Amino acid sequence: MRRWMLWAPLAGFVLLAVLVAVGLLRPADRTVLSRMVGRPVPALVLAPAVAGKPGLSTADLKGEVRLVNLFASWCAPCIAEAPQLLALKQAGVRIDGIALRDARADVTRFLADHGDPFDHIGDDPRSTAQLALGSSGVPESFVVDAAGVIRHQHVGPIMPQDMDAILAAIEDAR
Repeated sequence: MRRWMLWAPLAGFVLLAVLVAVGLLRPADRTVLSRMVGRPVPALVLAPAVAGKPGLSTADLKGEVRLVNLFASWCAPCIAEAPQLLALKQAGVRIDGIALRDARADVTRFLADHGDPFDHIGDDPRSTAQLALGSSGVPESFVVDAAGVIRHQHVGPIMPQDMDAILAAIEDAR
């Protein structure tokens, strides 16, 4: 019995080391999902982010299924998703943008360099719209149905492998 007691601390240490190693090798999913999915888009009235494009309001997000994309000119993943947004626009998806904490000249330059898939672009200098939507970062996209209800959230950049899921979410919202 005494011999077992001598090995107990070592066994406890090995068990603890295994638990820590498993936790490090399989980190938890830290994606923050919005509680707004399934609810109407909150009241938004955003000034235009660039010249020649209208701003964005809640009224603009009704009547037709739309994809609302939160982006910023300073966001590297936003550059990576730009070709997919242009492909979605070419496929007939209506896309509106919300520029977060950005300067008008920088947004204009970003759109000139990477393409402009947006019908409306609202300026969100203090991230109030972002927080109202329950978004935790950029880029992030929301599928909004014709009644103005958020039906799907995509966290992170829309990459080529995400296109089928985004198109399916848009189709489901119709």
